[in-house]
Amino acid sequence: MVVNISDAKTNLSKLVEMVYHGESVTIAKNNLPVADLVMHKPKGKRKLGLAKGKLAMANDITAEDEQINAMFYGEEH
Repeated sequence: MVVNISDAKTNLSKLVEMVYHGESVTIAKNNLPVADLVMHKPKGKRKLGLAKGKLAMANDITAEDEQINAMFYGEEH
């Protein structure tokens, strides 16, 4: 199916639904094809652990800070 840009803007949801169900949709400008609507295909699996060893965390990360507590709760908490 070939659709001009103005029709594609008006009917984008319907066109996406058509592509979702396997139909081919080409968008044209002045009746010249310029783009194809296609199903998204992931480029690959996500790689876990890319930042391993690159981040450092303090050992006392859960320790309370009196100055921060004062900002949140006031001087007397």
